[in-house]
Amino acid sequence: MNVRDRSSVIFGNVMPASKVKKAEKQKRKFIKKFGDDSGSDYKIAFEDIPALSKIGVSNIVFGEENVKMPEKPIIIGNIRMGFGHYRIAIAMASCARALGFAPLWLDLASFDATGSKVIRYQNDLYSLASRVSQKCALFDRLIWEPMNCEGFKKITYNIGDQKNAELLVPIFKNIDKDIPFIATHVWCSQSAVHSGMTNVVNAIPDNWAMGLHLSEGAIHTVQTNFAYYGYKTLNGFDKKKLNGMKEEELKMVGHYVDHEMVAGLEADNEARRKRLKDNEPYRILMTVGGAGAGVDLFVNMIRCLMPYVREKKVALFINFGDHKGVYDTVSRKLPEFAGGAVTYFDEFSRLERLTVDMKTAYIDGIYCVCNRNIFEAVYATNLLIPVCDLLVTKPSELAYYPIPKLMIKHIGGHEVYGAIHTAELGDGTPEFESEQDILRALESLIGDQEITGHMIDTIDRLNRGGCYNGAYECVRLAEGN
Repeated sequence: MNVRDRSSVIFGNVMPASKVKKAEKQKRKFIKKFGDDSGSDYKIAFEDIPALSKIGVSNIVFGEENVKMPEKPIIIGNIRMGFGHYRIAIAMASCARALGFAPLWLDLASFDATGSKVIRYQNDLYSLASRVSQKCALFDRLIWEPMNCEGFKKITYNIGDQKNAELLVPIFKNIDKDIPFIATHVWCSQSAVHSGMTNVVNAIPDNWAMGLHLSEGAIHTVQTNFAYYGYKTLNGFDKKKLNGMKEEELKMVGHYVDHEMVAGLEADNEARRKRLKDNEPYRILMTVGGAGAGVDLFVNMIRCLMPYVREKKVALFINFGDHKGVYDTVSRKLPEFAGGAVTYFDEFSRLERLTVDMKTAYIDGIYCVCNRNIFEAVYATNLLIPVCDLLVTKPSELAYYPIPKLMIKHIGGHEVYGAIHTAELGDGTPEFESEQDILRALESLIGDQEITGHMIDTIDRLNRGGCYNGAYECVRLAEGN
């Protein structure tokens, strides 16, 4: 398959020849390290994803023979890199199903293919650096923060990613090129465009515009006006002024949120108001991210909340994702926490029943969730959000979800602007970076529940204006509407 070069010129901007040459060299190194599968004929088959059975998602896998596509398919391209891209992909699949499509899950990191091995190699490095940044302030300040904020912003960063994406093209050989395709990671979009897919939407996750997320040939979607301006002008992507993006290449669609959450939002907010009015325990949901970073902060937040739990002022829910080691660390440092918690470890069906009961039941105590299955680990938070009153999270993809939020310290400078967006909308707090400020904010929210009530009212207003309809809009764009 002939692959068009998309590294030398990006949106009409000529790239430095030395950078292009360096990217080509890196691509050759990856081929040498992981093999050359450019001549492979990967057959396409499907598997069920039990945790996502409610939204009818089928997983694309390699098979012995090509299996017939379902009626009205749409492919959701994604990569396990933390939890964020999976969570956005689930939102896209959910809204696609609601709009009558058969969503197909394509995790490009999951295959025994050259490009997949490159992704896993790079993801391992990213996850390691993310964890190190939480333990070493100097590394965070001098390397990790500048890289995530300014390094990834440069348009020249796109050169290497475009070259590496060429290695993913063989996976697409037996996929109909006219199937609507939504990418929730830029590498998925780049590789789909390189392979000849004709209806590609590149769903950009962050509020901070970066060259990292550029995928010329796709329709780029963003969740905020701030991001729209950044990509429309490409301002700050290079020292010199650049050609920006055209209107047909860029759309501001709103927040990427699951159909189930949007459809039930009014009822969920009424239930939140009733719990506040009846002085029921304030339901706080904390989430451990995909990289498993920030353990010490979690320990201290839980220590702060324990007295409120004992007084039945707070009911605490913690999704440890697939990081059982984080739970073990917290339990070792806080024995009283482990002794008083109800655990849901690899008991997804039991957790589903709990969240159904939580719609009407009085709930107190501590509840810990952990699942080795990645889909269950991610979707557990989706189940808990509608029946909780406050989400404590770093300003990642969850900053855009319709629940009152307390924003804790970011991991990577690009996340800062998600918290700014949330605070300006009013459905969450500003970001609190220091541990002292985070604990004070927790105590303020518990003590003054008018703050939460204000966020609930704001969420209803934003919902009426279509703020949380971004995933539906992505599906319509991929369909060609």
